[in-house]
Amino acid sequence: MRHVLSTWDRKAFLAVAERHWPGADRALPRLSRCADHGLLWFGLAAGAAAAGGRPARRAALRGVASLAVASATVNTLGKRSVRRVRPVMDAVPLVRRLARQPVTTSFPSGHSASAIAFVTGVALENRRWGLALAPIAASVCFSRIYTGVHYPGDVLAGAALGAGAAFAVRGLAPTRAQ
Repeated sequence: MRHVLSTWDRKAFLAVAERHWPGADRALPRLSRCADHGLLWFGLAAGAAAAGGRPARRAALRGVASLAVASATVNTLGKRSVRRVRPVMDAVPLVRRLARQPVTTSFPSGHSASAIAFVTGVALENRRWGLALAPIAASVCFSRIYTGVHYPGDVLAGAALGAGAAFAVRGLAPTRAQ
């Protein structure tokens, strides 16, 4: 089963690497860099907290807390326990590649975990805002494959860990609706 999943993962990666989407070559690497170290999500949280009143602050805080749990889990347990090598970049055009390549292992994707954790945390507090941010999170996840730094399986595992982190935070600190 592991061989089948690994084969699918590599084929899906190559399909993305070999496909050209006009406009994505510039936008997705920039988006991926903006999400480095959670900066994109912290910026969105600060903006929402400053402009949106108490409900926005609660949603932003829940999103940031979820991101923190996801990031800690991925970087302490995930990357150290599964030492998957990053994809070979031969099939990825130079224009898409990140200027600074990640040095950590590939599995799971920390960017995907952070993106999905933040958006899920926000959505658990405020469904509309979560839905509004979901396309940005999905784009960050896809950007990690498009720029050649992750296999699709890395991204899916990171996303699952991120969603789990948001629900764990909700278990520890119930939402207003609960």
